[in-house]
Amino acid sequence: MLLSPTNQLLLLHRVTTSSAFASAHVFPGGTLSEFHESVPAVTDADRHTDSRAYRLAAVRETFEESGILLAKRRGEEGLVELSVAERTEGRKAIHGDKVKFLDFLARIGAEPDLDNLIPLTRWITPPNAPKRFSAQMYLYLLSADADAAHDGGLEHTDAEWADVADWNARARRGDIIVYEPQAFLLALLADFFPGPGVLATQRARLLDFIAAVPTGPSDDATGAISWANKVICSYVLPVRRDDGYLVIGLDEAGPELEGTGRGGDFDRVVLVNSEAGGPRGVEVRLRRDVVPDDVGLSKL
Repeated sequence: MLLSPTNQLLLLHRVTTSSAFASAHVFPGGTLSEFHESVPAVTDADRHTDSRAYRLAAVRETFEESGILLAKRRGEEGLVELSVAERTEGRKAIHGDKVKFLDFLARIGAEPDLDNLIPLTRWITPPNAPKRFSAQMYLYLLSADADAAHDGGLEHTDAEWADVADWNARARRGDIIVYEPQAFLLALLADFFPGPGVLATQRARLLDFIAAVPTGPSDDATGAISWANKVICSYVLPVRRDDGYLVIGLDEAGPELEGTGRGGDFDRVVLVNSEAGGPRGVEVRLRRDVVPDDVGLSKL
């Protein structure tokens, strides 16, 4: 989640032929690569933990997909600046596994800015999904304007900056396709960036929120897990509604992390319109307002 100096958020529009999240609006990101990073084994506990590998992949994929390079030259404060030709050549070479990402950075005298990536939830795809991901989400607060450009249609057809509140409203109206993680995080961010305001104050409030506990009004154990450390494996709650919406629970971390004490957010749920041909009209609500008497409910 890249926030501009004016607290606008960047979203990329995926191509219609994509095998994952086709036509959706997404944050820059992608999969870890054995060529570029050290990928934790399926049985390794680090598979579902924030680590250098995930941070490197986040910086690399952001560069490949948006052209924004979150890296600094040694001894300099601001992000490294590249010419259009250098940026285009680098993106293609790294995406095509022609050069290792860290070798590319070394060649231009830069290092990835890993320390300024702020963890903001991890999402694990439900067990019944045909493709599963363990996705570490990060927030990065840009201090200077950065030009974003899509990858020429390989994976995306557009790269757009807009106010967080605008993205959130478009998602709720169904004007754009966003999946549960993006919809949920857009709703969270919109509380801190509702519109014009003191930019530094908005950012400070968000950073306090990410680190603070408890995270919600209930006394559920997930409230003791900060937003930086929450792990969410969504599931359908058995709540019957007449409007065609499914109620998605967010409190469980998934079977891989069962018994570890890790978890997500009990206090909120996501409503997804199951009759709209995809995740359109997604809405984040307080659980107590949607499921007032959910004691004893189990996931489907």
